[in-house]
Amino acid sequence: MAATTETSAVAAGGYAGLSARTWRVIGVLAAVAIACAAPFTMTNYHIFQLTLTLVYAIAVLGLNLLTGFNGQISLGHGAFYALGAYTTAILMDHYGVPYWATLPAAGAVCLVFGFLFGLPALRLEGHYLALATFALALATPQLLKYKLFEDFTGGVQGIVLLKPDPPFKLPINADQWLYLFVLAITIAMFILAWNLLRGRLGRAMIAIRDHPIAASAMGVNTALYKSLTFGISAMFTGIAGALGAIAVQFVAPDSFDLFLSIRFLVGVAIGGLATISGAFFGAAFIEFIPNVADQISKAAPWAIYGIFLIVFMYVMPTGVVGMIRVLWGKLRRAIAGRPEGVAAR
Repeated sequence: MAATTETSAVAAGGYAGLSARTWRVIGVLAAVAIACAAPFTMTNYHIFQLTLTLVYAIAVLGLNLLTGFNGQISLGHGAFYALGAYTTAILMDHYGVPYWATLPAAGAVCLVFGFLFGLPALRLEGHYLALATFALALATPQLLKYKLFEDFTGGVQGIVLLKPDPPFKLPINADQWLYLFVLAITIAMFILAWNLLRGRLGRAMIAIRDHPIAASAMGVNTALYKSLTFGISAMFTGIAGALGAIAVQFVAPDSFDLFLSIRFLVGVAIGGLATISGAFFGAAFIEFIPNVADQISKAAPWAIYGIFLIVFMYVMPTGVVGMIRVLWGKLRRAIAGRPEGVAAR
């Protein structure tokens, strides 16, 4: 009887493990299928909202690579978002570069600037680093308005862009095409992040976050990897900024204020630190909750937004993904425990 019970428990555990992997794959495929079908069932305005959600997901993921996986706090990623947006806007408006060709340029520019900014930031940690990035976010709108750069940036007037038309005479409108284009880039960026974190760079990032002294003793070049992480994080955010500029069709200095950086940090906290999929939940929060708060109270929408944020943090202190993992673990234990209980009787 004991052997039967043990065999049943092992089989149940194996089944539960196989089921978890299977459901994970099914869930990802289903999410991609739903995402591809979404623009054909919605109005153009809702398609635009979903497009911005995907854009913000890339930016939140970029910040999470730095803060969640490497332990460096940044309050200035809105500056890299602005840099990517303006790179795309200047290339499209002044030089006639196709919108899709501006993305590698925006990513490369932000990668270099992020890496260079990460070098002096090596001397700072914790709240000192946060204050340094805070200063970067404060300075960016003023630099974009500076007269020396006005011929390129458009000054306070900004730059107006044209929405790209669908290629190859596809039977879809411009909003649907732009959504599908951003979706494809989002999938590619998330796959890139997943592979980076599974490789040597990802292991070094996490080691530096958890035990910097031990990582250095084991031969990890902490200075190089910290600066490189800052650059890669800025690259993700810059590409998001480029996509955001194309989607909104307009860039101006006042669109990239300090609150934008705070929103990205809120997205990281809501989705879950050191998670990849959490970026989608965080992006959905920062895109849709302000609208919900405005509908609840026209007089004090930010007060309602603050209440939502407090409730989310109280109910889900480890983020949405953390809560899902806890619930999924309980479900798996419940499934694995049922056959054993039946056999015991």
